[in-house]
Amino acid sequence: QVQLVESGGGVVQPGGSLRLSCAASGSIFSTYIMGWYRQAPGKQRELVAGITRGGDTNFADSVKGRFTISRDNVKRTVYLQMNSLKTEDTAVYYCCAGLLLGSPAYWGQGTQVTVSS
Repeated sequence: QVQLVESGGGVVQPGGSLRLSCAASGSIFSTYIMGWYRQAPGKQRELVAGITRGGDTNFADSVKGRFTISRDNVKRTVYLQMNSLKTEDTAVYYCCAGLLLGSPAYWGQGTQVTVSS
């Protein structure tokens, strides 16, 4: 059974930082692209960032220059470092894994990120 467990969400003021972590079980980490999506209230889920097994990354335009994604293949964990957070970054953030980032095969349970003064 594949499991993705996120942690690190919370409440932060605008301009602040948070780091999300996603620990993966099983053998998927050696094969799959890992990524993060987010879903704000009343909006569709959107891709935030992705990282391949070899470390190639891609980001949504709205987070470029502010967010970074990294992975530790030994710990089987992927991280999303979020800096210069804005109120519009408020959402539930989901870790995902798949052969294609646009159609993940596995999802975590989500972690809430709230950016508010």
